[in-house]
Amino acid sequence: MERRGAPPLRLPAAAQVEIVIPVRDEERDLEQSVTRLHSFLAAAFPCTARVTIADNGSKDATWEIAAALADRLDGVSAVRLAAPGRGRALRAIWSGSECDVLAYMDVDLSTDLNALLPLVAPLLSGHSDLAIGTRLARGARVVRGARREFISRGYNLLLQAALGTRFSDAQCGFKAIRRECAARLLPLTRDTGWFFDTELLVLAERAGLRIHEVPVDWTEDPDSRVDVPATAAADLRGILRMGGRSRLLRFAIVGLASTAAYVLLYLGLRQAMPAQAANAISLLVTAVANTAVNRRVTFGIAGRRHAVRHQARGLLAFAAGLALTSGALAGLHAVGPAAGRGAELAVLLAASVAATLLRFGMYRSWVFRGSAA
Repeated sequence: MERRGAPPLRLPAAAQVEIVIPVRDEERDLEQSVTRLHSFLAAAFPCTARVTIADNGSKDATWEIAAALADRLDGVSAVRLAAPGRGRALRAIWSGSECDVLAYMDVDLSTDLNALLPLVAPLLSGHSDLAIGTRLARGARVVRGARREFISRGYNLLLQAALGTRFSDAQCGFKAIRRECAARLLPLTRDTGWFFDTELLVLAERAGLRIHEVPVDWTEDPDSRVDVPATAAADLRGILRMGGRSRLLRFAIVGLASTAAYVLLYLGLRQAMPAQAANAISLLVTAVANTAVNRRVTFGIAGRRHAVRHQARGLLAFAAGLALTSGALAGLHAVGPAAGRGAELAVLLAASVAATLLRFGMYRSWVFRGSAA
């Protein structure tokens, strides 16, 4: 690990906050973003702070720019790690820091810097142990496309359903942790990439640490370098590794069986009644059966206590999913009245995935809340 920076006397001797900026092939944004952050800290941030640029495996001019910034700006240093991975970089820097609070932010500075003090103040005061910026809580102002919005909400809903998490936004690149909490949790983390901070939050919540959430103003960077399919696959592996496998697998098996039963029932009823009536009856029967089986198999609830309440809530969960799929199809036809069957199938498939995640989330957080094993 190579380190560059100004002489020690030019760095805050007892900095309260260390802000790490993990970068890989970010020559376009790095100088402008670090200069902007440095100016903000000097003019509007009341705590002593230092900035560490963590280059992890860049192939372009990122390291040269980082080293030049470290030589030129007070309180800025640069560290070069040969292997890539945001999690690897954060673990390396945070493990060796002596600052009271350890933070990180994405190099694009998508999050408004005015949220930095609300992020770290509860940690400096000892009120909280970790703090996260959230784009999904009331009070946040977010500018981003529908695709990123769908992915973000779906991912956090999946976390809540599979791992029982309670924090609202795992992916916002704007987080902080008290140094003593980091020393406790970092040795337990295994991920070296994008799932690292989700893993850290899950471990913190399971350890009973206090997580403070800060609604942020956030603007999407249109030139994001995130490989969404690869990141999604890695995140799913991380969720399964942390205990989501069993319940997700049981839910998936029940869902497949329920879908097969719906199709067979619909085809049988369709011979004797109109399509809408056959669809309604098939959905109602399979909804009741799906809730009952998930109650026992997926969530491990036995006995009749609250069974009626669970069924009523289960029907509402299915109604929410039906509304989502129907709305997606109606939206497609409104935008493109001549849309073909292929487009309809693609939209319905995407909406069905969202509806499944929504239903699982409602099962976990509301339908069977307080009763699940």
